[in-house]
Amino acid sequence: MAHTIANKEKLILRVKKIKGQLNSIETALEKESDCFKILQQISASRGAIQSLMSEVLDGHIKEHLGNHVSEEEREKEIENLASLLKTYLK
Repeated sequence: MAHTIANKEKLILRVKKIKGQLNSIETALEKESDCFKILQQISASRGAIQSLMSEVLDGHIKEHLGNHVSEEEREKEIENLASLLKTYLK
């Protein structure tokens, strides 16, 4: 997973921001904040998670499906990715 190691600090920073967003949602719910503001926070958190997924997925595809990968490994990775995406998109 060289792509995640190379971007480790950047990815960890994104995860910490997502944690902060989720904590804000929890706080807003506890304080019984306006539902529209809570929905905005949920939407922003979802976007942040999707952005993180996109970045890691892009690196994964380049790393594990590139020309340097054997046909056998590529087929296995394609199956794994297809299964992952089906779960993610549900």
